Order: sequence, then structure tokens, then C-alpha cells
Amino acid sequence: MGLRDRIDFLCKTILAIKTAGRLVLGIDGLSRSGKTTFANQLSQTLREQGISVCVFHMDDHIVERAKRYHTGNEEWFEYYYLQWDVEWLTHQLFRQLKASHQLTLPFYDHETDTHSKRTVYLSDSDMIMIEGVFLQRKEWRPFFDFVVYLDCPREIRFARENDQVKQNIQKFINRYWKAEDYYLETEEPIKRADVVFDMTS
Repeated sequence: MGLRDRIDFLCKTILAIKTAGRLVLGIDGLSRSGKTTFANQLSQTLREQGISVCVFHMDDHIVERAKRYHTGNEEWFEYYYLQWDVEWLTHQLFRQLKASHQLTLPFYDHETDTHSKRTVYLSDSDMIMIEGVFLQRKEWRPFFDFVVYLDCPREIRFARENDQVKQNIQKFINRYWKAEDYYLETEEPIKRADVVFDMTS
């Protein structure tokens, strides 16, 4: 099944389960599995079919570097537990998705390592789409109506950045890959997702 077929299948599924009020859809998957591209294409297709969609990218809401690097914790712990302010986002983003008409959130600037606050306006008819890694962590999973998991092996996900991986192999092993393994083992996202797409083809 190619990307276009996956998008079409998911659109039909979403339209079949969509009822009055907002539907909160999660696009989950590990780093470099294609979540952003998938979410952008899916949202465009849904809008073409008359569905109003608001998309949140979790990487827009990470904390500044001093809170996620050199904290005295293991690197994988920093990436999994400290990359985002999980508790704050639970209350100020996820708990507000169904009822609020506007959300004021901090958006992170990677170049300046600072945040700026922006207000996102939501209508009653919006579908809320959230894409990001570790979405099915226990703190956030209950807020989704439907979750898609993009499954792709590590060797494929990082193949395009092979030189960068080789130069920083210990960082990838100790920070990113240990956190991914922890997520897979503790939260079982593939088993819990409503739909799993094999992204190797």
C-alpha cells in the first residue's frame, strides 16, 4: 500500500467514525518515520473533502535546551521525559482539545532556543490532528479518539542520515534509540494503535 492509498484509506475511516464535535487524531511513530509528511498530506486531503482540520506538531512545543540536556539524568531519560513538559501539555493542551475555542501555547524556535506564545483558534467542527513521537505515552493516550502508528525499522529511518549517525553514534544509541526502545517496551504503541501502517514500502 503506497502513501496515497494509505491516505485514502484513512480518510474513509475517519469520515466513517466522525460524529458531532471534534475528533482528536494522533499520528504516532518513531523519529524519521514520516509523521510530518503523512500528517500534512492527510490534512490537505481532508480539507479538500470539506473537513476543517487543525494540526499540532509536538516538536513545536519542546522545552529549551537547558531543561533537556546535561540535567544529570541519563540521556534517554532526558529525551523521553524532559524533551517536553509532559504535565503542562497534558493540562494546557490535551485536556483542552475537546472544549476550548482557543489555546495559547509556547512555540519553540530552534535557532534562538526560545519560545514565543501564539494563540490557536479552534472551531466546534474542527478535527484536531496531532503528530509526534511518543504520543501514546500513558499521560496522553486517553485524549485521542483514534491513533495511527507509522511503523518503520530503524535502519530505514536513519539511512538517509548515515554519516551523521556514524559521527554521533553514541548519542544516537544512548539518547534516541534507548528512549525509542523504552517506549516500545513500556507503552506497546503498535499494539494499542487503531491503525498501523508499514512504512517500508
